[in-house]
Amino acid sequence: MKKLTVLIILIAAAGIVMSEHHEKPVHPAKMSKEEMAGSIFERPDVVKSTNNGNTTLDVTSLMSSDEKFATGMYRSGKVRFVIDEPYAVDEFMYFLEGGVTLTSSDGHVTEVRAGDAITIPKEWTGVWDTNGYTKIWVIYSEDGSGLQ
Repeated sequence: MKKLTVLIILIAAAGIVMSEHHEKPVHPAKMSKEEMAGSIFERPDVVKSTNNGNTTLDVTSLMSSDEKFATGMYRSGKVRFVIDEPYAVDEFMYFLEGGVTLTSSDGHVTEVRAGDAITIPKEWTGVWDTNGYTKIWVIYSEDGSGLQ
């Protein structure tokens, strides 16, 4: 009987240890066609910000376990801002609606419209000017900064 009791205690303890170290399941992060049409911005985890009258909506669909890679969707109204310091992350964007004019510090102008994709390197500086847009974004940052 003592051996059985000890065995049950060991099994229970192993179960507790395993549950403490067991990570949640890992699954692909999907954004459905319906979500990309706008309902994704109704999720409870949407981050809504208002700055100088412009409201933005941001939803992260995936954050890697090392927090260096993330994906999601973003919506912004009309805004213009100067990026004097390097962009800080490598970002791929696919524009679903609207667009943006990117004027690099050397004067080079890049027009991005709905249906276009662009990648901005972390070293980029310049002016971001838009009347509004919705985009899918993919960000990589070697040190994880700028992803939260």
